[in-house]
Amino acid sequence: MNGGPNGESGALARKRGAKTRVLVIGPYLTDRAATYALGEKAIRSHESRLDEAEGLALAIDVEIVGRELVLLPQIRPATYLGKGKVEEISALIEEREVDLVVVDCALSPVQQRNLEKAFSAKVIDRTGLILEIFGERARTSEGALQVELAHLTYQKSRLVRSWTHLERQRGGFGFLGGPGETQIETDRRLIQERMTRIERDLEKVKKTRGLHRKSRRDAPFPVVALVGYTNAGKSTLFNTLTKSEVFAKDLLFATLDPTLRGLKLPHGGKIILSDTVGFISDLPHMLVSAFRATLEEVIEADVILHVRDIAHDDAEAQGEDVKKILSELGVDAHDYNRLIEVWNKIDLLPSEERERVKNKAALRPEDERPYAVSAVTGDGLDILLLAIETRLARGRVVLDVPLASSDGEGQAWLHAHTEVLSRDTDEEGGAHFHIRVAPEQCDRVLRRFPGAEAVLESSPLHYASNLR
Repeated sequence: MNGGPNGESGALARKRGAKTRVLVIGPYLTDRAATYALGEKAIRSHESRLDEAEGLALAIDVEIVGRELVLLPQIRPATYLGKGKVEEISALIEEREVDLVVVDCALSPVQQRNLEKAFSAKVIDRTGLILEIFGERARTSEGALQVELAHLTYQKSRLVRSWTHLERQRGGFGFLGGPGETQIETDRRLIQERMTRIERDLEKVKKTRGLHRKSRRDAPFPVVALVGYTNAGKSTLFNTLTKSEVFAKDLLFATLDPTLRGLKLPHGGKIILSDTVGFISDLPHMLVSAFRATLEEVIEADVILHVRDIAHDDAEAQGEDVKKILSELGVDAHDYNRLIEVWNKIDLLPSEERERVKNKAALRPEDERPYAVSAVTGDGLDILLLAIETRLARGRVVLDVPLASSDGEGQAWLHAHTEVLSRDTDEEGGAHFHIRVAPEQCDRVLRRFPGAEAVLESSPLHYASNLR
């Protein structure tokens, strides 16, 4: 092999400054095998799954030099793929000078090691790829800790005797020495110690978030959380509604760290809108666990907006994946008193299809009705905001609080601790504030303003009070 100008090999010269060359492999069970193994027919096509895997690989800024769809009648314990397919792919890797092979499935440590030996190239599975993306995207110290914890959990399971240095023994401790511990045991111990430290740090973060949530609960503003499949347009919707500039791009997992902004509703009420990490099919359980502190913003939210990319071919399957993860978090995905479906990206649909989607949404029962919107053009967002307002009004109490016009302290207290809907003046010049509060805040208001009374119906939103 001819050397480069500095005596490098041609491959090294090519790699210097170049992107990693990646081959994406989608090894999926045939429909028949999947139905037999899972007990149900897969709702995603094999091609769409491979498209998503390629999108994940592109999210870490690599060069895709090929993709291979491999249909399997069964999974091989040693290499996941069949022997013939392994040999065929090995030849392709050599021909295209592949540096990294992304396999869109969960590989066992043994399968990963065997494939690396057969391919003579680095191999990562779906879990490793998602962890790599999360590692690049985390911006805050909390996000970095959560990703590192997930990485270490994954890495700990990969410490198999793949390399000779892991088999060497270290000297024992104490006067008598003893057999000592192997390098692999040392590595596991060091990883476990680091995981314990991170878990302690994250527990502090969790307590801090709890204090922040408590202070928000004491304030009059309810929290509305955005959830959805990655790249469904949550951050674009967040930016459009709040007029913010949170990073939003047509990219899988563009946003990891949660962002909160205030938002005024049509009739003057204010909410806190929270943007969270996107979900994905087969999201590694370790990531759900690691990001639990962040996702508690969703668990504690008063209203959850499930944002869906209605223009995507796999919109239904993506919606089911999100509901599955919400269930893992302890959130009832069918609690329509709390959850609102948002069918986003209708601007990407042809006009006839757009009308069909809107009509389909309108036929649903009112409580379960999705709202078809475009976060880019703003189409449908005014109706969505009214729906949020109406949903928040359920179970909340509207009170009429009479105040003297000169009682500036009382007025300031109402604005600081309740949601002020309107202010009227009576014939005698006194002020009447219509306020809305959560039921658990009623006693506090009544102690401060004994003359307050429940409003049984308040136009134009018809708030129903449950105060007795």
